Amino acid sequence: MTNLVYVLNGPNLNLLGTREPEIYGTTTLDDIAGMLEDRARDLGLEIEMRQTNHEGMLVDWLHEAQAEGARAVLLNAAAYTHTSIALLDAIKAIRTPVIEVHLSDPKTRESFRHTSYVGMAAAMTVEGHGADSYRIALEAVASGAV
Repeated sequence: MTNLVYVLNGPNLNLLGTREPEIYGTTTLDDIAGMLEDRARDLGLEIEMRQTNHEGMLVDWLHEAQAEGARAVLLNAAAYTHTSIALLDAIKAIRTPVIEVHLSDPKTRESFRHTSYVGMAAAMTVEGHGADSYRIALEAVASGAV
C-alpha cells in the first residue's frame, strides 16, 4: 500500500477565503494545502491536492487514484455532493476508500444539502470543523480507520 492520499476538491472551492466567509471561513484552499502537506509529512503520508469546477474531472481523478494505488481519497465534492450520481457510482466502482469532507455541516443548512450521494458510498464523513475537517480526515487515514 502506498502512502499517497488524493485530496480532491469540487466546484467553487477555489474561492475559499472570500466566498461566504460566514459559512466557510477565511482560510484559502492554498492554506489548507499547506497545512495538509505539513501534517501529511508528520504522519508519513504524501498528498496530491487538486481542485476542479467540473464533475467529470472529479470522476476521472477518482479512477486515477485507484490506478495509482492511492491509500485513500479525501473528497470535498462541494455542491456535487448533493447532486452527483456519477460521483456516487465512481466511488462505488473503485476499491480506494473515500472520506467525504465538508467545511460546514450540510445538515444544518438548506434542506437540499441534507442528501449526500457521496456519503452513500464514502467510508466515512468528516464535516463541520472548517479547515480542520481535512486534517481530521487525513489523521483517520494515517490511523488506519479507513
